Amino acid sequence: MRLIGFMFSATIAGLAAWVAVAWSQVYVQYYEDVGLGPFKGPYFRPTYEALFAALGLIAGFTLASLIYRQAVELWTHLLSDISGIPARDKLAVVVGVFIGLGLTVLISPLVTPIPTYGRQLVVLLGIISIYLGVLIIMSMKEELYFFFPGAASANAARLAPKLQPKLLDTNVIIDGRIADIARAGFIDGAIYVPGFVLDELHLIADSSDSLKRNRGRRGLDILNEMREEPGLQVEVYADYPGAVRDEEAVDAKLVQLAKELEAVVVTNDFNLNKVAQLQGVRVLNINELANAVKPVVLPGEELSVTIVREGKEPDQGVAYLDDGTMVVVEHGKERIGESLRIIVTSVLQTVAGKMIFGNPQDGGHSIQEGSHRNYRVDSGSGARRKARPG
Repeated sequence: MRLIGFMFSATIAGLAAWVAVAWSQVYVQYYEDVGLGPFKGPYFRPTYEALFAALGLIAGFTLASLIYRQAVELWTHLLSDISGIPARDKLAVVVGVFIGLGLTVLISPLVTPIPTYGRQLVVLLGIISIYLGVLIIMSMKEELYFFFPGAASANAARLAPKLQPKLLDTNVIIDGRIADIARAGFIDGAIYVPGFVLDELHLIADSSDSLKRNRGRRGLDILNEMREEPGLQVEVYADYPGAVRDEEAVDAKLVQLAKELEAVVVTNDFNLNKVAQLQGVRVLNINELANAVKPVVLPGEELSVTIVREGKEPDQGVAYLDDGTMVVVEHGKERIGESLRIIVTSVLQTVAGKMIFGNPQDGGHSIQEGSHRNYRVDSGSGARRKARPG
């Protein structure tokens, strides 16, 4: 493209120089004919011709470069506009043009014999016929789907949303919940495991610390399970640019790679979440997803819980819901191991998660195992739903 631009500019500059030299010859000849003394001499004509040629080259090259840049920008915008037109609209225009040309061919024998203006009238009728043909077909473009179903499928593919690839960090792989989330269909598109994340997993799996070693091996097992899942597209991504390789921290590399690929970072790391968002990278935090799907409980609702241990404050007992939400029960210290029906008094949202506080119902009498009744309040309507006994 640059070579074409240079050749175009050079051609225009050469033509401009030729015109300038021709004009200088007329200019010099005029002053020689009128006999002006300062314009006489053996070196006057060549000097002026060289000077005008140089000026013509500079002016022509500058003007040609400006015209070429404007032409390239106009052509680029035109191509982008054409590529953005739906396939059915392009098809409608083509069909309308052919209909207009066909109508012109049919009418031209009647118009051509008209004296003087016959051919001009044929051209005018052709333009009008093409315009009317395009206008009519554009108004009927929906019906084109019946005759050209390929245009409909191409248009639907163009309008389909682009799926962003997902990048997994080390913590979310070791956590393990990502496999169930992806298997359930909550993550779409390609799932990439960057090479530097896989290297960090290998280092953790080879650690001398038994706990870290078990966590690293668990992460590798999770990746193997996800890769063997038929409905998931899990790949190791190692073809990252040099700018990513130069980063030192794994989190910094992950954010940089996400920016390069326009990908989404999947993590459960609070700090990585904030850093990625500050740099304009979209983040899927599975901890936020876990909090979002927890049952909605409001003060005054009834829950059935089992006290498992003592609380921090005197006379408190602690229970847990099935999703891991902590329930603090007043006067529950002496009822460890018992199943109680409680009435929720307050709900506290903390950084670590949600905490529910409640009091035993009717003095905290025990209930038989298997007779639990769990309640949930829909956030939209506020109506209470009672689950069937287990």
